Amino acid sequence: MRRLTVLFLLVLSVLTVYAETEKGAQITGKVIDASTKQGMEFANISLRKTGSKEFIKGTVSDQLGAFRLDGVSNGNYVVAVSVVGYATFEKELTIGTGQKTINLRNILLKEDTQLLNEVQVVGQRSQMKFEIDRKVFNVDQSLATAGGSASDVLGNIPSVQVDPEGEVSLRGNSSVTVWINGKESGLSADNRAQILEQLPAESIERVEVITNPSAKYNPEGTAGIINIVLKKNRKAGYYGSLQAGVDTRGGYNAAGNVNFSSGKFESFVNVGTRVRKSEGEGYTNRQNLDDNGNPVSYLNQLRNDEDTRKPVIFRAGTTYHATDKDHFSFNGFGLLGRGDETDWLNYTSNIPGSFTNSLRTSAEKRKMNIGNFEIGYKRDFSEKSNLDLSASYNLVNITPESSFLQVSNYAGGTSTSSYQFQENVMKPRKWEFQADYVTEFGEQNKIEAGYKGEFLTSKSKVSTYSGTSEGNAAFNEGLYNNFTYDQNVNALYATYSKRINRFGIQLGLRGEHTRTNTNSLGYNQSETDHPAYKDDYFSFYPSAFLSYQLPSNNELQLNYTRRVSRPWGGQLNPFVNLTDSTNISYGNPLLLPQYSNSLELNYIKNWENHTLSASLYYRNTDNVIQRISYRDGDIMKSTFENIAKTQSAGTELILKNNLFRMIDLTSTLNFYYNKLDGFSYLPAGATTPVVGEADEDFSWSARIIANVMLPWGVSLQATGDYNSRELVAQGYRKANHAIDLGLRKSFLDRKLSLTINTRDLLNSRKRETITSGSGFSQESVFARSGRTVGFTLTYNFGNMKGSSKRPDRQEQQNNGDGGMMEEGFQ
Repeated sequence: MRRLTVLFLLVLSVLTVYAETEKGAQITGKVIDASTKQGMEFANISLRKTGSKEFIKGTVSDQLGAFRLDGVSNGNYVVAVSVVGYATFEKELTIGTGQKTINLRNILLKEDTQLLNEVQVVGQRSQMKFEIDRKVFNVDQSLATAGGSASDVLGNIPSVQVDPEGEVSLRGNSSVTVWINGKESGLSADNRAQILEQLPAESIERVEVITNPSAKYNPEGTAGIINIVLKKNRKAGYYGSLQAGVDTRGGYNAAGNVNFSSGKFESFVNVGTRVRKSEGEGYTNRQNLDDNGNPVSYLNQLRNDEDTRKPVIFRAGTTYHATDKDHFSFNGFGLLGRGDETDWLNYTSNIPGSFTNSLRTSAEKRKMNIGNFEIGYKRDFSEKSNLDLSASYNLVNITPESSFLQVSNYAGGTSTSSYQFQENVMKPRKWEFQADYVTEFGEQNKIEAGYKGEFLTSKSKVSTYSGTSEGNAAFNEGLYNNFTYDQNVNALYATYSKRINRFGIQLGLRGEHTRTNTNSLGYNQSETDHPAYKDDYFSFYPSAFLSYQLPSNNELQLNYTRRVSRPWGGQLNPFVNLTDSTNISYGNPLLLPQYSNSLELNYIKNWENHTLSASLYYRNTDNVIQRISYRDGDIMKSTFENIAKTQSAGTELILKNNLFRMIDLTSTLNFYYNKLDGFSYLPAGATTPVVGEADEDFSWSARIIANVMLPWGVSLQATGDYNSRELVAQGYRKANHAIDLGLRKSFLDRKLSLTINTRDLLNSRKRETITSGSGFSQESVFARSGRTVGFTLTYNFGNMKGSSKRPDRQEQQNNGDGGMMEEGFQ
C-alpha cells in the first residue's frame, strides 16, 4: 500500500509540472447525429496542418458527443470528425496570436448513404467502445447469442468467462459483482447463475465492464463490476419489435417491446419468454491415498442431467418531464421463472465396507419470482449542477422442491434404498436509497458527492423428509434449517475531478459502515439458545484516477482503487448439506470480508478505423475466501475459510479494427499471473489439518469476435475463445476453447430479419478440474448442452421522430459519470 502511494505521488508530480507548462489554444465542439439529433459518443476527432496528411493531435468524443483538443499552437489546420458508417466532416480553421478557445459548436454527421446502400448496415452500432472508466459492449445486434440467455451473452464478452455451471469470472477472478441496470436485482452469489440463465438475451442492450470502479460505486467485488443494461430505446415516436425463435434442443422464445415518447412523457413496455432445454454430462474420479501418497481405494461418479427452464420477463417504465429542470421516473422489472431438472449419479467404489455401485436419481422443481421497483427524481439546478434521488425495492422468492432415490449394492448381494424429499424457501428482500449531487465550477473542476443505503434481509428455510422410499418418508428433524442473514450498509462518498490542459485527475473516498447478523437454527431451536453471529465494522475505500492525453490520438490512464468481497449467505450458513452423502458441504459463520488493492495502467491509441487498448494491472487480496476440501474417513467434506493472500498481475490487449468498410474485428488477449500463499487449516472435529502449498501459475485467454456486413442485407458473426490452464485452490482448471457462429438476413426494407446461429460449434465447452489434498486426489469434468442451432425471426414496426429528451436518472446511472470532458456549447 505504501509503495502504491509513493508511485502515485511521483506520477502526479511529474504530470502536473508537464501539464502546467503546456500552452496553446483549445478547440471544443459537440458531435451530433444529424437524423436523431443525439450526441455521438466515441467519434474520432483529428487535427492536421493544412496541406499535410500527418495527424498532430486527436481525441474522441464523450458520451454526450462533446470533445476538446488542448495545447494547439498558432497556425492553419484542418479538423476531421469521423464515425464508421457516417460521412467524414472536415473544417479548416486558423489560430492566431492571443486566441485561447475556438468553439466549433454542433457538428452534424450524416449517414454515408453510398456505404449503407452497398452493405445495408443501417442501425448497426459499434460493438465495443471505451469510456474513461469502463468498456461498453453493445450486444443488441449480437447474432451468436440470439435466442440464448444472459449467461450466453456474458460468455461472449472479452475478459469474461462463464463456466458450464453458470459461474461468472472476470480476468480469471470469480469475485465479480453483476448488476442489472445498475442494481443487484437479486443477483447474489447464492442464485446469480440461476437468474442469468433465466434472463433472455433479447432483453439486453449492452454490457458494461468496469474493472476498477471509482469511490462513487459500491466497492463490492474485488474483480470489478459487470453491468447488464436492458433495452430501453429513447428516441421519440411510437415503435417496437416482435421476436420469436426455436432451437434444435426443443427450446423456443418470444418477445415484444413497445416504446412511446411524446410531449412530457416517455414510456416503454418489454415482455419476453423463453423455454430452454439442456443436457449435461460429466464425471468425478477420486482416489483415496495413504500417508505416503499411494492409492488405497477409489470412488467414481458418472453424472447426467436434463434441465428445462421457462422464464417470463416483464419490464415497464415511464419518465415525466414536469419542467425543464424537474424529472420524475418510475421503472419496474419482473421475472417469473419455472424449471425442472433431473439428475442421474452413478457411483462405483472399492472402499472397504462401502457399496460397490450405487444409482442416485434426483428431481427438482423450481419456482423463481423476482421484482424490482424504482422511483427517481432529478433536479437540474443549472447546466453544471444537478441532484439525483432514488429509492428502490427488490424482492426475490425462490422455492425449489427436490427429491432423490438412491439404491446401493454391496458385496455379497445385499442392497439398500434411501429416499429424501426437500422443500426450500428463499426470500431475500432489499431496500436501496441513493442521493447523488454533481457540480462543476471554475476552470474544469467537478465535485460529486452522495449517500447510498442498502438494507438486506434474507430468509431461507429447508425442511427434509427421509425414508427408504417415497411411501414411508417422514420429517427429519436433523435436516431442518432456518437461516437468516441481515446486512445493512450505509455509505458516503465524494470525488473531485480536475483537468489541466492534457492532464486529468480524479480523487475519491468512500466510507462504509456495515452491520451483519447471521443466524442458523435447527428444529425447535431459538435465538435465545443459539444467538446470532454479529459483525459491525467501518471501512474506507479510496480511489485515484490520472489521465494524460498524448499527441497523435494517444491517452494514458493510471488508476488505483480499494475494494471488498463480503461473504454471502451460503458461505456463512453452518448447516451441513447431506444431499450427497459422499460429498458433504457446510458454511462458516466466522468468515471475514476479503479486501483488495488494485492498480491499473491503461494506454489507448486511436486511429481513423482502429483502436488499441493496452492495460497493465496488479491486485493483492487479503483474507481470501476459498472453498477447501478434505477427507474425513471415506467422505469428502468442503467448507469456506479465509486463507492467506493472493497476488495477481497481468496485461490485457484489446484491438478493435474496422476493415474495408464492412468488417468489424474485436480481439482480446489477456495474460495474467496468480500467486496463492500457502496455508494450514484445521476444520472443526478434524484431527489432521488441511494444508495448501504455496502455488503460482501463469495463464492466458484470447477471444476474437468478427462481424461482417455483406451485401443483400446479410450479416455474419463469428466468436472464438481460448482459456489456458488456470490455478484454483488445491489444484488447477484445464484449458478450454469454444466457437459460436451467427448469420442474419434482412427482408422488407430491414423490417424483418432471420437469424441462424450455432452455439458451441465444436462441442468443446466444458470444465475440467484437478484437485488434491491430504489423503485424496480428484479429477472432475462437466459439460452442458453442447452444440445448439437456433432460428430467430424479428419484426420491427412503428416510426421514430428523430428527437430526444435529456437522459433520466436510470440512464445516467447506467452510463456513469462520463469522465472529465465537458459538453460543447449550443
